[in-house]
Amino acid sequence: MAGQGTEAGLRFAVLGPVQAWLDGREVELGTPLQRSILTMLLLREGRAVTPMEMIDAVWGEDAPPRALGALRTYVSRLRAVLEPDRSPRMRPELLTSVGRGYALRLAPGALDLAVFERRVADAEVQRKAGDLAGAADTVREALAMWSGEPLAGAVGPYVESQRGRLVERRVGVVETLMELDLELGRHADVIPELISLTAEHPLRERLRGQLMLAYYRCGRQGDALTVFTDTRHALVEELGIDPGPELASLHQRILAADPQLAWTRAEPVRRAAGDDGDAGAHREAGHGSGGPGEGAGTGTEEAEHEALHEMPRPAQLPAAVNDFTGRREVVNRLRTLLSSVSGGEGVPVAAVSGIGGVGKTTLAVHVAHSMHEVFPDGQLYADLRGYGEEPTAPESVLAAFLRALGIPVDVIPDGLSERGALFRSLLAERRMIVLLDNARDAEQVEHLLPGTAGCAAIITSRVKLADLPSARLLDLEVMEPEEALSLFSAVAGPERVAVERAAAMDVVAICGFLPLAVRIVAARLAARPSWTVASLSPRLADERRRLDEMRIGHLAVDATFSLGYGHLEPGQARAFRLLSLPNGPDISVQAAAAVLSLSAIETEDMLESLVDVSLLEAPAPGRYRFHDLLRLFARKQAEVSEDPTAGVLALRRLLGFYLASAQAAHRLAYEGSVISEHLVSTGITGRGFAGADEAVAWLTVEAEALFAAIGQMAEADPTSEILLPAADLLLAMEPLLESGAYVREFAGRTGAVLATAQAIGDKSSELRCRYVLGRVMFGSNRLSDAEEQFRAALELAGTTGDRIVTGEIFNALAVVAGRRRRHEEALTWFDSALKAYREIGAAAGEALVASYSARDHLGLGHPEEAIAAAERGLAIFSELGSGAGTARARYHLGIVLSRVGRLTEAVVHHAECLDFFRAGNQKVWEQRVCCRLAETFITAGRYQDAARHAEQALTLSREIGHPYGEALSLMVLGRALAGLGSVRRSGDCLKRALDIFTRLGSPEADDLRALLKLDQVSD
Repeated sequence: MAGQGTEAGLRFAVLGPVQAWLDGREVELGTPLQRSILTMLLLREGRAVTPMEMIDAVWGEDAPPRALGALRTYVSRLRAVLEPDRSPRMRPELLTSVGRGYALRLAPGALDLAVFERRVADAEVQRKAGDLAGAADTVREALAMWSGEPLAGAVGPYVESQRGRLVERRVGVVETLMELDLELGRHADVIPELISLTAEHPLRERLRGQLMLAYYRCGRQGDALTVFTDTRHALVEELGIDPGPELASLHQRILAADPQLAWTRAEPVRRAAGDDGDAGAHREAGHGSGGPGEGAGTGTEEAEHEALHEMPRPAQLPAAVNDFTGRREVVNRLRTLLSSVSGGEGVPVAAVSGIGGVGKTTLAVHVAHSMHEVFPDGQLYADLRGYGEEPTAPESVLAAFLRALGIPVDVIPDGLSERGALFRSLLAERRMIVLLDNARDAEQVEHLLPGTAGCAAIITSRVKLADLPSARLLDLEVMEPEEALSLFSAVAGPERVAVERAAAMDVVAICGFLPLAVRIVAARLAARPSWTVASLSPRLADERRRLDEMRIGHLAVDATFSLGYGHLEPGQARAFRLLSLPNGPDISVQAAAAVLSLSAIETEDMLESLVDVSLLEAPAPGRYRFHDLLRLFARKQAEVSEDPTAGVLALRRLLGFYLASAQAAHRLAYEGSVISEHLVSTGITGRGFAGADEAVAWLTVEAEALFAAIGQMAEADPTSEILLPAADLLLAMEPLLESGAYVREFAGRTGAVLATAQAIGDKSSELRCRYVLGRVMFGSNRLSDAEEQFRAALELAGTTGDRIVTGEIFNALAVVAGRRRRHEEALTWFDSALKAYREIGAAAGEALVASYSARDHLGLGHPEEAIAAAERGLAIFSELGSGAGTARARYHLGIVLSRVGRLTEAVVHHAECLDFFRAGNQKVWEQRVCCRLAETFITAGRYQDAARHAEQALTLSREIGHPYGEALSLMVLGRALAGLGSVRRSGDCLKRALDIFTRLGSPEADDLRALLKLDQVSD
């Protein structure tokens, strides 16, 4: 991309290899998959992309089980390279999270494609102003930005489709340049380039026609005719078709030596008022390229056209709003579809659906008004009142249309079929657009559509009109954040919003980016000069009153929602109400079945019926969600219509389903563990899994919903019977805790359940929460706090007799003591853990004790006992068939073998467990293994390999927010860099590690101080 290497700021290129530069230096964008994710974000031009859209775009049907985890990893790495100076604790400013998706916020001119399109648009403005030479120069500048195949280096289905689109776009712009050169009389100059282009694109008739015209204007009529003959042969051979009418017409005109094909110097175009702006008008007069298919119509056609224009030209469209903003992509899609009136026999019909208040009517009216030049014979409009008490009958609509078309009332036939036939007959020779607003179903509109090409129709409805033949369905979603902000600014006043932009973005987010809600809130602000934008947020913060605040005059969000809700069948209405109660971001079919107490098949049918009427969204196959405001509306209906116990029972069934499913997942993820066998039973059946990978993937997908369910139970003033399943669910979610990706969520939800358990005296739930909280604190290297929680949990286990995690508590206390280098104490705790595990017959627990205790034997200077213990743990886990246990045992055995000098064996064990942890997205363990591998490579003198693994460990520790892991990685990296002779970088790493260890109070701080003093002495 020309110029990117010298410009300040962040710049991106897609018109060739996918590249990025930061302040003139190229940025390493990583793997092809990572580049593909960046490519999608770039091409979406700041609009949000959901994770499922990204997964489909990058992997398509071949998405791996852990695709979501991999996606998050790639996004995290992209954030690191795009904002290298950003602290891990600071929110990203470029690659931001929007809802559940991601968006890339680019500065104007940061993407070469956007600059390219702007220059092409500028050229079109110059061309219309008559500056053909300037237009040609601008187009050449735009084309000079290309540097090979677009999107090179990126892969995936989305990239392939976009690459084809961009290639097609470039060729189209090249054709425009050729046309400009022909209009400027440069016919001799363009012949070589056109010969090359037609060889590269032999079936593009426009390029062939331009070459024919260039030859003809150079006096080479024979060469021009030869091009036509070659083109016809190519089309017949490749596609089985003859040249189109435009190329055939040009051929005949060349044979006839049509004088209008000769070049005449073009004058600036000045269009009279009312001119439709046809780009070919001046060429038909002999100016410009004299493209194929030009010429005047016959006298008969002109007479017929004049006769048609003697009939009324109805203009029934409602007034378009003057503050219409955003929706550029949707508007373009609709215009493209509706403009294809001459592309075939059918009538273009666009059926726009979406929730109430999303702006279907506003969009349709805006598009219809913008297409006056395509449909010059008029516009028809009808509000079908599909969700009113009495929907408008099709017969009444047809009668109104016929009167508007000049048919006297006494001539209008009575029957629906007869009126429809007459209506279609009147439109047969006209170019009109019909807007049918607020349709109830396909049956209401089928007789109201034009019958022949030349006309088009737009239908709006809350229902997806999938049963309407030939209709192109378009599901209108809420606005993008920037679009919603623009609408808010247009209504409330740009000056007021400009000084409180952040507050305004918060307000439109609370509105769920729903246009009607944004417009109402902005209008209320505009009507109250004393209010500030920031003052709106507290008024909207109370979810119970939020919809009440979204009213002004005759506009109200809840009134719009009520129209759709009022038409639901009783079963649908019950499902709509109950499904709004869970706090999770979305819900699966199986989970919804538990809420509704229905079978999965019945539930899916019910959910799909709510999607069809736009009261529920389906962001991915098998998953469903509410718009935020619709959820609030549904909850208000539940308060009115549902017995309070019905909602509580629905949430308990959901928690029971999640617990039973997580229990099955835990059993597969930790073969041999007895925790899953001692969890409370709720009587609700969960889902099953084919294996550990599928089980852990399910936990990852459902993580937000699981934490939300736990939080709801903690806040619901529960009894011990209700709270204990929530505490057990925290235990069952151990694979997520091991991943390191949900530390904050575990801390928050466990703390909430713990507080409730203490308030109601639920010792069993308190025991579980203190154990989980200790695990969370240990992962953050808060060793004193972790030990305090484990000791409290141990005391509770003794007083309650609840032995569910007694062995795990002893084991955890041993690990804490070992981390503090109190190895004798650690072995004592391990002995207690071993006894507890043997009492309940937990062989996996025995293996865990053996593996973990190996490092304490080593710390006491007993390598033989260490090796024996580590090998015993590996043997037991292998016999049990526990993949997770075997991987952890290999990790500990690898450490011991490395310390005793058996380096090759250590690397083998660590490499095998690294594969397992990576496949399971267990980033805490992955970071640990990378660090230990780096240590082994340092001992072996393989400093390059050591530095590579240490850097991987450092990246992972920062990604998951693990300060102890970060310090350990920095320490090992510093040692590796010292071995490579990079003294300054080594010292920087070691000092940063020392700062973190000191802050954490870790014993490694003393080791590092000694190492740094030794380095100073040696210097």
